[in-house]
Amino acid sequence: MTASDHGLDDAVLYRLKFARRLPASLSALTGPVHGVIELPLHVAWSGLRAFDLDQPRQRMGLYRTVLAEGTREDLCRFLNAELLASLWPVLRTLAGPSVREVWEEAFPQLQEKTAV
Repeated sequence: MTASDHGLDDAVLYRLKFARRLPASLSALTGPVHGVIELPLHVAWSGLRAFDLDQPRQRMGLYRTVLAEGTREDLCRFLNAELLASLWPVLRTLAGPSVREVWEEAFPQLQEKTAV
């Protein structure tokens, strides 16, 4: 039996994948704000694995990668709530629509940052 047999299309399943990874609250995101972070292979399986948080492009790359590929534990370990909120107005344009929608639905305060 496939997902479509249950009335679930690919887009719904894709959103569900990200929703299941969400932390209980943004305050659970206690990652660093400075220094070099090396992501594990299950998160950064292709390309750059070490990111310098003090370099804006690398910081954005790390956040985009962890949002797309990280588990809930990875999100909490590598992302920082305050830094995520400050990056969100640009980061939301780089993340896929499913990631953006799931995070903004769960944490409306992120969406409020884009209205400024």
